[in-house]
Amino acid sequence: MRLLHTMLRVGNLEKSLQFYTDVLGMKLLRQKDYPGGEFTLAFVGYGDETDNTVIELTYNWGVEKYEIGGGFGHIAIGVADIYNTCELVKARGGKVTREPGPMKHGTTVIAFVEDPDGYKIELIQENTLGAVSSQPAMTATSA
Repeated sequence: MRLLHTMLRVGNLEKSLQFYTDVLGMKLLRQKDYPGGEFTLAFVGYGDETDNTVIELTYNWGVEKYEIGGGFGHIAIGVADIYNTCELVKARGGKVTREPGPMKHGTTVIAFVEDPDGYKIELIQENTLGAVSSQPAMTATSA
């Protein structure tokens, strides 16, 4: 077994796709409208779904906002250079809600960014946490 995807309901699919692709450097892997159910699914990630866990963005037509709820925490992404990544997120119009630095009571270097719907994405400096698997580093040319 393996983890396939995490699904997030979004209020504006275009804004969400722009954030995940342009700001975080993911690729739009596939997108399909379901007129009978009045929803659209878009899958984004850093690699093909056959080998990588991805994010499913679900847009229910006509729904512009969701309550995030108290149970959901965040999505985590491993990065090679957290300081550069946060600068790129800001330069691309993204919102950094916690600047990079060691987590409380630990040495793992983390930061948090927020997507257009308010979902939190934790960035983790890979070389400060041995259990994080490698993901492609964000660069000025990735998008």
